[in-house]
Amino acid sequence: MLAAWSDFYSGSMVWRTLIQFMHIGGLLIGAGCAVAADRITLLSKPDDAGTIKILEQTHRIVLAGLAAMFLSGALMVAADFSHFITSKWFWTKMGLIVLLLGNGVRLSLAEQTAREGNPLGWPRLRSASILSMILWVLVTLFGAILPNV
Repeated sequence: MLAAWSDFYSGSMVWRTLIQFMHIGGLLIGAGCAVAADRITLLSKPDDAGTIKILEQTHRIVLAGLAAMFLSGALMVAADFSHFITSKWFWTKMGLIVLLLGNGVRLSLAEQTAREGNPLGWPRLRSASILSMILWVLVTLFGAILPNV
């Protein structure tokens, strides 16, 4: 089944383009919204209810971008499975994505803590936002490395 997909994928410029666009588009939407929300968080004053509202509205968009990246990434991996499965660059990127997802959970918990008025919420939100920005940049870097190694 992987061989059939690989043959189809490699033989179709249209499908390769659409799937790669889905991957880059998911990154643009997911990372773009996440980094914008992170920046707003870092610039906001503690206990800013408007920032909390923005963060609540951002999660769905970021998750949709991640879903597009996951689906398109799985299709690209399936098209060249033997290459990706043995690539240290690929596994490093996957590790970064796991860290990104874990930080997303951490960010959501910090958001809830801040919403409840707990004074620990905002420092946790800020540190999760800084880590989010770093992880999105690293995921993008390793995504750019993968097609070139």
